[in-house]
Amino acid sequence: MRQEIQIGNKVISNSSHTYIVAEMSGNHNMDFDRAKEIIYRAHKAGADAVKIQTYTADTITLDCNNEYFQIKHGTLWDGDTLYSLYQKAYTPWEWQKELFEYAHEIGIELFSSPFDLSAVDFLENIGMPAYKVASFEINDIQLLRKIAKTGKPIIMATGIAELADIEQALKTCIEAGNDQVILLKCTSAYPTPYDEVNINMLKTLRETFGCLVGISDHTFGATVPILSVAMGGKMIEKHVTLKRSDGGTDSEFSMEMEEFEEMCKQVRMAEQAMGTSRYYLTDSQKMERHFSRSLFIAEDMEAGEIITENNVRSVRPADGMHTMYFEDIVGKKVNRKLIKGTPMMWKFIDWSEDEEKKK
Repeated sequence: MRQEIQIGNKVISNSSHTYIVAEMSGNHNMDFDRAKEIIYRAHKAGADAVKIQTYTADTITLDCNNEYFQIKHGTLWDGDTLYSLYQKAYTPWEWQKELFEYAHEIGIELFSSPFDLSAVDFLENIGMPAYKVASFEINDIQLLRKIAKTGKPIIMATGIAELADIEQALKTCIEAGNDQVILLKCTSAYPTPYDEVNINMLKTLRETFGCLVGISDHTFGATVPILSVAMGGKMIEKHVTLKRSDGGTDSEFSMEMEEFEEMCKQVRMAEQAMGTSRYYLTDSQKMERHFSRSLFIAEDMEAGEIITENNVRSVRPADGMHTMYFEDIVGKKVNRKLIKGTPMMWKFIDWSEDEEKKK
């Protein structure tokens, strides 16, 4: 799979900055101006892109109230039917071109998750730079094939997918001529308990499928996104809202903008802290080596005085002889008068007795 993927003017690779995506989902609350404000605030907070969703209740499910379509599995949305939930959560299609243009106007990318074939056609007409595949659609082979044939980058969530599902999905993309896939480790629980995140799976996904990897996170806070950077994740997707108290289908597990901004800052600091695996000393560390240990004259000494553990000691700073030579010089005599605080040097040793012994 491709190891450099470009979305808009930014390249995502194992050596690039982590690409941060703000997921709007249904947190616009059916208010167009609120949707624009979320895009604006996400941009100002440090996001690389905003993601929306492109479906209607009719394109994603059936208007049916029987037991199969009831939500009753201990979720935030229990009591709704799938149809009624999606009626509240969808992003009106008539907004999306204008939102796309607005995002470009202020300097941030916007892309979407299509949920059926007609949504792909619609988004292609707008000019989508990339496509997200939700984990619940990872087994929709027709949809995957159509998305792959656009030639655009594909961000694929793995939330409810077995390894075989991921393998089949990637095979579908490759057969359609598209190797630009980023796999996002995702736990489809809203919010996600920390003990179900299993962020170590990022390594498994990368090594098993050879893809760039990242995380679609539904936990509270920034801990998991920051950890994902340390695990080699190159994309972070996080749900955002203006205020959780405003309500909305996903508001309960979404970040408010101040929290999202702080997460972006911490992610960038984590990237700096990751640095390199090559062992070397930074300029600061080289300077600080001056305060390491070395051998110093610890008491005033006269010429001919014997070196002991009292008059020569290992202390800071590092201007004297290396401490490894301490046992070699104990018992030797000094050849001159030395003042306390003088760095110990080889030239201060009286070697005359050693020379006599050699004769």
